[in-house]
Amino acid sequence: MEPDLGQLRALSAVAAEGSFEGAARALHVTPSAISQRLKALERAAGSVLLVRSRPVQVTPAGQALLRLARQVDLLVSDAAAELAGIPARGTVPVAVNADSLATWVLPALAPLADEGITFDVFREDQAHTSRLLRDGTVVAAVTSEAEAVPGCTVRRLGSMRYRPMAAPRFAERWFPEGVTATALGSAPVVVFDRRDDLQHAYLRRRTRGRARPPMHYVPASADFVHAVRLGLGWGMVPELQAAGLAEPLVDLDPRGAVDVTLHWQQWRLASPALDRLAAAVTEAAAASLARPPARRR
Repeated sequence: MEPDLGQLRALSAVAAEGSFEGAARALHVTPSAISQRLKALERAAGSVLLVRSRPVQVTPAGQALLRLARQVDLLVSDAAAELAGIPARGTVPVAVNADSLATWVLPALAPLADEGITFDVFREDQAHTSRLLRDGTVVAAVTSEAEAVPGCTVRRLGSMRYRPMAAPRFAERWFPEGVTATALGSAPVVVFDRRDDLQHAYLRRRTRGRARPPMHYVPASADFVHAVRLGLGWGMVPELQAAGLAEPLVDLDPRGAVDVTLHWQQWRLASPALDRLAAAVTEAAAASLARPPARRR
């Protein structure tokens, strides 16, 4: 098959916007034109590429072409910038976990935004950002997955360190004798969302899986920490966020820190824009994240 550039752009726009109408607005054409381009692309591929639902879903066959479409978009932007004699620009879709997004990643992106690169940031748990690389949604991701996604390169960034923390009054009320299995079984917990396993892992380690405390779900990084500060419950708070609080939280268990190792994965693609993004993220991570201890020889 020889996919047409307009057809690939239509597929990419529908995947990004979730509908034919949204893709039409993004590309300044009619929904009928989007439909015709995608039908032609499906005929050329010999496969159904989209499930016409709300929002539109990309099929496994469509994911292969979506990856191609995103790669072509990036390379076309790079080529246009080179011909114009300006730094590489364009839109770079990237997946980042919420805690990194709330602390060290955005300052790394800001200088690139000043140079004309735009970002389509997808917030996802670090254990699931690699899925967005596999299905073609993003071209790069901050992920906890160390094994390279097919077609990608991977480098270690460092570790986000989390500590079990609580507001002082909460700690006095629920942990007067320290962190015991009994206290952990009854003290309320703040959890980011139902994919967040940090608090559960800590409870399993300290109580051998017996604790079943009440749980609050607060799915936003800043609001999660705010909920802990207000005394809704204790939670695994990133050191990077705890360090900047005007009213310090109590570290309930100084030996209970958990390190989540993060990696940078990106498509194996020769793109100046993508390379500049990787360099900026790697530099910011080196300045912000915990480094692994040196190995003894």
